[in-house]
Amino acid sequence: MRYLTIAGRQVSVVGLGAWQFGSKSWGWGTEFDTDEAYAIVNRALELGITLFDTAEIYGNGLSESILGQALGSRRSEAYVATKLWPSHGLRRQVAATVRRSFSRLAMDHVELYQVHWPNPLMPLSWTMAGMRDVREAGLVNEVGVSNFGLRRWRRADDALGAPVISNQVSYNLLRRQPEDDLIPFAQTNDRMVLAYSPLAQGLLSGRYSSSNLPGGFRRFNSLFTSENIRRAKPVLEALQQIAHAHRVTPAQIALAWIVRQPAVAAIPGAKSVWQVEQNAEAADIDLTEDELGGLDNVSRAFHPVNRLRGWKSLMRRLIAG
Repeated sequence: MRYLTIAGRQVSVVGLGAWQFGSKSWGWGTEFDTDEAYAIVNRALELGITLFDTAEIYGNGLSESILGQALGSRRSEAYVATKLWPSHGLRRQVAATVRRSFSRLAMDHVELYQVHWPNPLMPLSWTMAGMRDVREAGLVNEVGVSNFGLRRWRRADDALGAPVISNQVSYNLLRRQPEDDLIPFAQTNDRMVLAYSPLAQGLLSGRYSSSNLPGGFRRFNSLFTSENIRRAKPVLEALQQIAHAHRVTPAQIALAWIVRQPAVAAIPGAKSVWQVEQNAEAADIDLTEDELGGLDNVSRAFHPVNRLRGWKSLMRRLIAG
């Protein structure tokens, strides 16, 4: 396992996202359950994974509860991150909300507390004042954000009066916009970009096709249309070819590409011990310059058709601030 050093702490470049714990849309209760979740967390620790990411909204708090119970006596080995839902962003709400998260996690502090989404209806200064309060009280070590554009990330810095050390955003071979400004900013300012959906919600694993689509909330993802799957074919074929050469899976190559980017850690989920083992192994795959260049070329040529283009444009404007 490889690590980043952020604010004096080592963080594994491959973490474990815990959205799937307690979330029926990810197969909770049918494909895997609490016993499997405990086994996943313990195996992750054994493999050197230290970064664990959850949120109060995941499973309506159940994800936090499951993660906290799974870590148990091994809590000191983990760098735990959770997130504040934006409707709880009033200054007086932040401390109460983080304490509820602590109750579910069975912890008295977390390493990283993040604003889950920007709230365009609430001044950012109000929320960051609450984040400053919990940081100064020693309840959280560091403050982060999620789904913020660069301008809003800088404004969060100013409002907090201290570095906002991380920004959690969607980043993968089919979505490379964070390279335009977020990753360069993180690299030059001792910050970290946390890449969620590093496998494009499973599309980069090669498991899905126009005749074999995922269920749950992913059916609303415009990537999983016949046209976009067709357009992604060169990327999927390149992943398959490189995976064959390394005797690993396409998903592992996609993760290996992500964690070779500067100042980036990936937080894939896992619904089995096998999956978390595969994720951890990806951190140590050495891709050649030719392989990295080939993936770069085919991924930059991918231009999706977006059924929700207008809505997406509005959301991007709101996020950018």
